[in-house]
Formats: sequence, C-alpha cells, structure tokens
Amino acid sequence: MTILDKIIKDKYKEVELRKALIPVKQLEQSVLCDRPINSLKAKLEQSASGIIAEHKRRSPSKATINQNLNVDDVAKGYQKAGVCGMSVLTDMKYFGGGLEDLLTARASCELPLLRKEFIIDPYQILEAKAYGADVILLIAAVLSRDEIKSLSRFAQQLNIEVLLEIHNENELNKSMMPSLDMIGVNNRNLKTFEVDLNHSINLSSIIPKEFLKVSESGISSVEAIKMLQPFGYKGFLIGENFMKTNQPGTSAANFIKQLES
Repeated sequence: MTILDKIIKDKYKEVELRKALIPVKQLEQSVLCDRPINSLKAKLEQSASGIIAEHKRRSPSKATINQNLNVDDVAKGYQKAGVCGMSVLTDMKYFGGGLEDLLTARASCELPLLRKEFIIDPYQILEAKAYGADVILLIAAVLSRDEIKSLSRFAQQLNIEVLLEIHNENELNKSMMPSLDMIGVNNRNLKTFEVDLNHSINLSSIIPKEFLKVSESGISSVEAIKMLQPFGYKGFLIGENFMKTNQPGTSAANFIKQLES
C-alpha cells in the first residue's frame, strides 16, 4: 500500500466522521456560502509571475517543514508579496493542517484561496465553500472519470473553481471535461516522491488550450519558472520553498521581484 493509498483510506473514515459531526444543513448556513468567489484563474491569466503560495506545516515526504508560523501572518505576508493565490493544506493527519487554517486565511486576506485536500466526497466541496475557499483540488490519481465529473459539476453549482491535478497522460485523457477550470501537473511521483520538472514540459503540449496550466511541486527557483513559462504555464504552486523560511511572505516577495526583474 502506497502512502497515497493510506491517505485515501483514512480520508473516507474522516469524511464519514465529519458528516456525523457537522450536518450538510449546518454547512449550508455558513455566511461564507453566499460570498462571491475571487477567481484564481482570472488572477493567473493577468499575472506575469503566476505564483500560488502554499501554507504547509509538514508532509509525508519532508516530515516537518515549519510548525512555528501562524496562518494569519503567512496569509497577510503572501498578500503583501503580491502572489496570485494561496493554497491551504487542510489534511491534519499527514500534513498538520485543518479547515480552521482555511477560515483564518479567509479572515486575513483577500487572495483567492485553494483548499488543498484529498477530495473524495461532495461534502468536502461544501466544506470548502463554507470555510471560505474559492478553488478546490481534485486529484485524478485517486478518482474515476465519473467521480471527477460529479465532483467538478457540484463545485460548479457552488460557484467554486476546480484545479485538476494529473501526473501522466493517462490521467489527463480520462479527466478532460468542461467542468474543469485549470489543469495542474504534479512534478512529484506519488509513489517514490521524486520530483522531475520534465513532467510539466512533457505534458504541456497535450493539455487542451481552454484549460489554464499550473505546474506543481519541486519549483524552488526563478529559473525553473522561466523554463516552464514558454510551455504555456501560467500558474506555479510553491510551498516548501517559502514555508521553510521564518518569513514566507518576505521570501515570496523577493522571489517575485527576481522573477519580474
């Protein structure tokens, strides 16, 4: 069993428990459900840098990244830095995150927020809306075509954007449908956790033009982004590179300054 298999197995149990604790009707009554979304796709299309900066305390591949920062400071720092959006990890067991982080980020900044989560149930999309997210992540590696279709359509109904994550051509081919907004290529092999930016380059030409392209994982330098931009990538998800510093916002600001100079 891979680490991804373990995460998904645990996620099914977690979602059933959350459903029992907080009914759908309670989520639907959240004041944030009536909030118009802030489009990440539009921000990325208009940006020269395309940075989506992440809040991530730890991960299965890197153990502890940074447990000392509070989400409020990170969100405010990222907004001041001029990033296009903020990704918030909400998985507790493997990444040390939570929905409270999403809520805190929403209260702290005006950035488009991506709920970074292993979504396997429509309930989690309603949670994302109720806690202030503008975008959800769907991971093709753990979902069937029918699941991607039903989940992405439900997100559309809630007026939430969808970033679909793929790792290879097979996942791309099974996933293409009009209810997606962005395609993210994860450069990390989920079985070995090795990172190779060539994944983004190799898949760039077969991603249909109507989907905005995002490159994820292993992006730690300005050179990497400049290498990927000619292949049509408009978004770049960066987590550990900023979070491993004491001031992620300052780190992001310096990175963007270098990129745009």
